[in-house]
Amino acid sequence: MTPTDFDGWAVRETAAVDAALERWVPADAPAGLGEVMRYGVLDGGKRLRPLLVLASCQAAAGDREAALRAAVAVELIHAYSLVHDDMPCMDNDVLRRGKPTVHVKYGQAQAMLAGDAMQALAFEVLTPEAGLAPALQARLVGLLARAAGHAGMAGGQAIDLASIGRALDEDALRDMHRRKTGALLQASVLMGAACGRLDAGAWAALQDCGAALGLAFQVVDDILDVTQASATLGKTAGKDQQHDKPTYVSLLGLQAARRQAQALRAQAHEALARSRLGAAAALLAALADKVVDRDN
Repeated sequence: MTPTDFDGWAVRETAAVDAALERWVPADAPAGLGEVMRYGVLDGGKRLRPLLVLASCQAAAGDREAALRAAVAVELIHAYSLVHDDMPCMDNDVLRRGKPTVHVKYGQAQAMLAGDAMQALAFEVLTPEAGLAPALQARLVGLLARAAGHAGMAGGQAIDLASIGRALDEDALRDMHRRKTGALLQASVLMGAACGRLDAGAWAALQDCGAALGLAFQVVDDILDVTQASATLGKTAGKDQQHDKPTYVSLLGLQAARRQAQALRAQAHEALARSRLGAAAALLAALADKVVDRDN
């Protein structure tokens, strides 16, 4: 796949996800809540997680409409986590996706409720009354719930907050980020794959690819936090260091962290080769490269 082919696909699929979010995130929720929800999830973001869902679905020759619902659901969970993560009781950030964070613009109570509502909406999107087989609904809900809950993202965020000012070894840091960031990225790959039919070997390979890709994303995030300006990142640079949080850069050093990201990219590609999906997995391979090579 050429870079031009990939870029064209990514533009088209991002537009499809944005259009679905526009349709499914209600503007008329009570007391202005819809406006807050839409501010938190529309108009910004790389849409990496939805693209992973759609690429994996394509690799598995899966149901496109089911995958689009899964892509929107994953993005809603991601967006809600950012809204809550930015609040004063957590990371206390004022900038997200190049604009004021939700609690800065609308207040803490509305930010909390908007995040709650987006989390619930994610599962509503996955469980329509018609058009999606109940067995597939249940599988997608299970994958997303486990990735978002105590064993995944929420658990990782809890470890993150409890680790401020503490020194973690590499195993502990990897476990924290496997949960906080990696679980939802891995689930994105698996939810797309669940929309198709794969044998056990291909499923296990995509599981490994998602795990490597998810951890690589966090390693690169840690690198960008110390090498890029806020205007480039769209969020406040240097926050981890200011808050004395353990990162791959603080633990390994900048150059070693960069080598780690490259090693994880290689692991993701090796897993895709093991999947025996061949050219069908080209989009996933390109996304793995984008994760490591991104500059924001």
